[in-house]
Amino acid sequence: MTEKILRAHLVEGTYKTGNDIGIHIDQTLTQDATGTMVYLEFESLGIDHVKNELAVSYVDHNTVQVGFENADDHAYLQSVAAKIGAVFSRPGNGICHQVHLERFGKSGATLLGSDSHTPTDGGLGALAIGAGGLDVALAMAGRPFHLIVPKIIEIRLSGKLKPWVSAKDVILTVLEHFTVKGNVNTVFEYTGDGVTDLDVPARATICNMGAECGVTTSLFPSDRETLRFLAAQGRGEAYRPFAADKDAVYDGLFEIDLANVTPKAACPHSPGNIKDIKDLAGMEVDQVLVGSCTNSSYTDLVKTARILDGHVVSPKVSLGVAPGSREVLQMISENGILSSLVRSGARILESACGFCIGNHQSPKSRAVSLRTSNRNFEGRSGTKDAQVYLVSPETAALAAIYGKVTDSATVDIPYPVVSMPDRYDADDSMFIFPPKDGSEVKVVRGPNIGDPPKGVPLDDRLYGVATIKVGDKITTDHIMPAGARLKYRSNIPAYSTFVFENIDSDFSRKAAENRDAKVANFIIAGYSYGQGSSREHAAICPMYLGVKAVIALSIERIHQANLCNFGILPLTFRSEKDYQSVVQGDTLEMDDVHAMVRKGEFVLHDVTQGADIALDLVATDEQKEMLLHGGLLNLLRDQRQDEADRNGNP
Repeated sequence: MTEKILRAHLVEGTYKTGNDIGIHIDQTLTQDATGTMVYLEFESLGIDHVKNELAVSYVDHNTVQVGFENADDHAYLQSVAAKIGAVFSRPGNGICHQVHLERFGKSGATLLGSDSHTPTDGGLGALAIGAGGLDVALAMAGRPFHLIVPKIIEIRLSGKLKPWVSAKDVILTVLEHFTVKGNVNTVFEYTGDGVTDLDVPARATICNMGAECGVTTSLFPSDRETLRFLAAQGRGEAYRPFAADKDAVYDGLFEIDLANVTPKAACPHSPGNIKDIKDLAGMEVDQVLVGSCTNSSYTDLVKTARILDGHVVSPKVSLGVAPGSREVLQMISENGILSSLVRSGARILESACGFCIGNHQSPKSRAVSLRTSNRNFEGRSGTKDAQVYLVSPETAALAAIYGKVTDSATVDIPYPVVSMPDRYDADDSMFIFPPKDGSEVKVVRGPNIGDPPKGVPLDDRLYGVATIKVGDKITTDHIMPAGARLKYRSNIPAYSTFVFENIDSDFSRKAAENRDAKVANFIIAGYSYGQGSSREHAAICPMYLGVKAVIALSIERIHQANLCNFGILPLTFRSEKDYQSVVQGDTLEMDDVHAMVRKGEFVLHDVTQGADIALDLVATDEQKEMLLHGGLLNLLRDQRQDEADRNGNP
């Protein structure tokens, strides 16, 4: 399936595993936490209208409006969407991935989103990829999106799920096997007879959390279940039957008998730390939250409500429920499910990302919080010492009733069999579709909104310091905190003061002082640096502070691309011993940097330790040019100037 879509959209390069190729992007999506920078970058390209088939700007992250900043961002996003021809999804309309699945997703299409959970649309048979904001801006401008032709792993499903087991447990089983690292430039394709046991919302849950494995994307075939979902949404025309050929050759196989899948949880502080619910049973729970782009569909909330029906939430537990979209909220409000949830003691939260990104519902100190979301990184909830577990809606509902993690085998509550509705209550009135001609639209810019920072060309000699040294699995949340800091994402100078805030609160000051003294900052890291979200601010803000290189044992795909886009060298150690040898504060230098970029092989001299360290640069030829120019925006500007000079234009 992956090969079929990539070949159909191929515009640059040769299709061969490991090659760099460029593909045409049919659709793009942004959300407000990353989208403001995307549209600022789009404007900086000097293009006046979206070039791809569909661009949708969602507001779903920064919906807590304490201060003027978030509301100003929303006003900017609405006005710039009207000007350049993008659809604007108003605050309250829902979470981008859930809403896009419902109203715009298409089988066989390519979708690029400035959010790492864009692969949710793989549940419809789309090739949906999360990327940095600049890559999305360029796709909106009609430029190809570049990626490495991935390895394709077949995940073959057989059998049927047992009661109290659902799609969340399937993807946790996948995470248990593949873990959260080592899956760069890989796609998961789901095949087998068991696929028919999963409806589109279930498939979307599985594709959504494939992102936690670090894969490029995941996808299911487009079949009768796909048609049933799209027809129920009133969008049957978006259906295209689509599957892998029977003799398709894969790069690997993982088989799952759905009948053998058991209820599971991802334990603190990683989506890959998997245990069976039966082994956690009896652990007391303080908070339960149902929602997020992973598990906030109509069927998820109906199932939750029916388990809770006739019960009141344990007095030890705070229960919050966030519908994934306005469509879901309307439907549960009309059929009594919303009332049932309220009677059970649930707090009804806004249809937004909210608690998943630590934007509200932070638990008390040392709390145990069970959540149906997709990430449980340390501190992401807004409470650093909270213990966050990722579970299915079924497991969450039982914990809310009993006040502890509960093995479903020990309860006498009947398991609710919930089917997808024959017809969804689709309502597109909260979308603002752009005018045919937006040239007269005035773009609104509040005082918190700046311009994308400009990088500087890469020096041929770098002299600096190991400003920080961190361990494995450093996430983009560690680099650039979300939650209360989200409102500064349009203001890079302000947001950069929080880089590594929860690891080294003094980092931004030290880095800025080094930058001003013309001393390069180096980040030293372990395995899987930059895992998690697509937030390009985790590259932009370090670039603004004068970071010239990240030197790690491994770097995750989206973050590696973001580093190149903003002129930061993504380098990897050849030896773990060399990583161990570098001490925070060491003086570091590199000579003949330009030649080493082109070769892809580096020698780092650790002046303090008196050692030379071999490094690799894994980057495409285009990314190498970006790095030499100081980032992609600089490269594009220089290319435009070269073309103007050749044509005799000023």
